[in-house]
Amino acid sequence: MRYRKIVEPVVSITSGPDEIENLNNALNLLPLQNLIDAGNTVVITPNFVKSKPPQSGTIVGPNTLRALIRYIKSKNPGRIVIAAGSGGDPTPKVMSDNGIDKVISEEGVEFVDLNYGPYVELLLDDCLVKSTKVNDLYEKMDVLISFTQMKIHEEATVSLGIKNIALSWPPAEIHGFPKKNLGIHDDLHNFIRAMAEKISIDLTILSAQEAMIGTGPSEGKPINANMIIAGTDPVATDTVGARMFGFMPQGVNYLFQCAKRGVGTGELKNVTIKGIPLQQAELNFSTLAYGYGIALDSNGIKQMVPGKS
Repeated sequence: MRYRKIVEPVVSITSGPDEIENLNNALNLLPLQNLIDAGNTVVITPNFVKSKPPQSGTIVGPNTLRALIRYIKSKNPGRIVIAAGSGGDPTPKVMSDNGIDKVISEEGVEFVDLNYGPYVELLLDDCLVKSTKVNDLYEKMDVLISFTQMKIHEEATVSLGIKNIALSWPPAEIHGFPKKNLGIHDDLHNFIRAMAEKISIDLTILSAQEAMIGTGPSEGKPINANMIIAGTDPVATDTVGARMFGFMPQGVNYLFQCAKRGVGTGELKNVTIKGIPLQQAELNFSTLAYGYGIALDSNGIKQMVPGKS
C-alpha cells in the first residue's frame, strides 16, 4: 500500500447551480500543489454503478468528468486513466449509454475496465473475504481520485468516496454481477473498511449536484442539492458527506471503523473545512432534500464520540 500524497485533512464545500464551476472552486480551495508530480500516473475512478442517466443521481455526469480530466491535465501528469468497474451493468454499456466513452476519446485519456485483469491479489485484514484480485493498475498508479455522486445506500448506509473505490475495484469477472458471488455483501462494511486500508485515495470528490435519497445505489430519489464536497483525506471527506444525510461517523459502520483504525480523520474538529461553513451546508442540503432544514452541527461541530477528547 502506498501512502496518500497529501496527509493534511482539508475538505472544501462549494455550492451553486453550475456543477463544473462548483468542482473547480472546490478543487482550488484544496492544497493540491503537491498532489501530482510530472510524469505521474493519475487514476480517476468515477461511479459507474449502473446504466442510468446522471440526472437520476446514479452515476457521475460526462461533462463534469471532462472538467475533472482537464483540471488534471493542467498538472502535467504522464498518464491519466479512467478506471471503473460497474456492478450493475457492463462498464462499457454505462459509458456508451451516457456519452462517457465520447468524453474519454475526445480528451485522449485511457480507460481500464476494472472488472477484468490482468490482476494482482490484495490480502484483506479482519474480513470474511480474505482476499480479492484487482486490476494490476493498482501497482502502477501514483495518484487515485474517487469521483462519485452522494447517495443513501440500502446496505452501506451511504455511498461516498470510500465505498466507490471499495466496490469499483473488485472485478465482476470474478465476483459476478452485482459482485455478490464471493461474500462481499455478507460482510459489506468490513469489506469496505478492509479495502480502504489497502487502496489509498488521494483526492475524494463528492457531487450532490444530483444526489440520491431513499434507496440507493440506483433506485432512490434524485435531488439537486447544488453542492460539491472535495477533500484530501477520504475519511474526513466522507464524514462531511455523511453529515449531509444526517449521519455521524458511528452511524456508518465502515466509516467509523476507518476512522478508528487510522485510515483517515473522522473527528471534524481536526479537519480544515473551507468554503461554505459546515452548518450552512447541512441546512442547505437538508432543505433541498427534505424541505426542512436540519443541521447536526447547529451548536458547533459535534465530536465523533461525545465526551471523548
